[in-house]
Amino acid sequence: MAQGTETSAGPPGDASPAKSGTDAYLHRRTLRRGSAGWLLLTGLGVAYVVSGDFSGWNIGLSKGGFGGLAVAMVLMGVMYACLVFALAELSAILPTAGGGYGFARRALGTWGGFLTGTAILIEYILAPAAISLFIGDYVESLGLFGLTSGWPVYLACFAIFIGIHLWGVGEALRFSLVVTAIAVAALLIFAVGAFTEFDAGRLNDIPADASAFGSSSWLPYGLLGIWAAFPFGMWFFLGVEGVPLAAEEAKDPVRSMPKALAISLAVLVFLALITFVSATGAQGANAIKEAGNPLVVALQGDGEPTALSRFVNYAGLAGLVASFFSLIFAGSRQLFALSRAGYLPRFLSLTNRRKSPYLGLLIPGVIGFTLAAWSGNGGRMLNVAVFGATISYALMALSHLVLRRREPELPRPYRTPGGALTSSVAFALACSALVATFLVDRDAAFIALAVYAVALAYFAFYSRHRLVAGAPEEEFAALAAAEAELARD
Repeated sequence: MAQGTETSAGPPGDASPAKSGTDAYLHRRTLRRGSAGWLLLTGLGVAYVVSGDFSGWNIGLSKGGFGGLAVAMVLMGVMYACLVFALAELSAILPTAGGGYGFARRALGTWGGFLTGTAILIEYILAPAAISLFIGDYVESLGLFGLTSGWPVYLACFAIFIGIHLWGVGEALRFSLVVTAIAVAALLIFAVGAFTEFDAGRLNDIPADASAFGSSSWLPYGLLGIWAAFPFGMWFFLGVEGVPLAAEEAKDPVRSMPKALAISLAVLVFLALITFVSATGAQGANAIKEAGNPLVVALQGDGEPTALSRFVNYAGLAGLVASFFSLIFAGSRQLFALSRAGYLPRFLSLTNRRKSPYLGLLIPGVIGFTLAAWSGNGGRMLNVAVFGATISYALMALSHLVLRRREPELPRPYRTPGGALTSSVAFALACSALVATFLVDRDAAFIALAVYAVALAYFAFYSRHRLVAGAPEEEFAALAAAEAELARD
């Protein structure tokens, strides 16, 4: 049994996680296996991210200019590529719903597992709340049903899309795939239209700040602007690392997970390149750097809406829905895994007859809706989410490094190209991106740290003494500890 875990009876009214009651405990906490093949998993990976192509990334132009954001996008693309290759190996070793928490639990112990899982939860609970606000803005700007952006729209988003998730994971992922395909098709159509107006001279039309070190027409805010643009370079890829959270519900996860991760990242890299270059060159970096709907501005500027700009506006709503929907899925699975293992209250991992973690969907939904209705600051919430994401990236890359060094003989159905060097690059860039969040929104960074502190206090004083040894991630770690002890003897 792993150190720090317990097998005593659970709370009143719950099945005991004692050895004799482990099967009953886990039976009430099972997901529907074999629901997603590589195509649905690939769609999930693209869905997590696709809304970032429609808006948000362009703010990086106001931090680093075209050249600064271009360098930041390339470096963050390298970080995600290295991280995805590392996660593909880890998810083939441990194909459970724990995802990053499970990987870190094996490599870094209970503290490392909790730190990673909490960081992922911060990302996947805050991001849907922010996106619901953006959906409200789109609904209002498009004049849909005469609605204005406000709490009824946010409530409808959470209620409808959580309802689909409660229906079943297969149905949810198929819905996500359809909406994502619409959004991707719209980005391709947008790029064709925007390239007809492309002018390379517009890429560097932001005036250079003479006081910034290393400033030029391509780097108007100097070399520091590259670093400040890191969080916005991430927007083209943010969330793709969540694909392993579907491992327990995947068909043949050992094969399908690496394949889905690789294909989804390739699609995202292509979309990032064509969207970034075509949108900036169509109207100029200065025109779109602070636009809430940069693709629409890139097509019509200050003129009247065109048929294409209207289409892209509607498609932007589809992209937001795809990301909102998939991020709800990711958050529920990370919460499910942490709760099932006792890191968070165990009742949160209970599943319904359709094998959906209903409380893991409903409670984050209530939190997300409350934050959206109360705050109204989508940008701030996304910055908090990015802070949590960068912490999790660093810890997941570190987990790969530790397992490669400590357990070189561990069976690896898929091996990361480049091995430890690949995850070392991901770790270094993730740490750089983490520091860069303080350059963009210091308040958001400290808000995330405050949430982290509360969660760590809960773990330190309560839940780490009540972990469930029978949970898959805990059993995997316990087996490793037992093998290591036998090897020493």
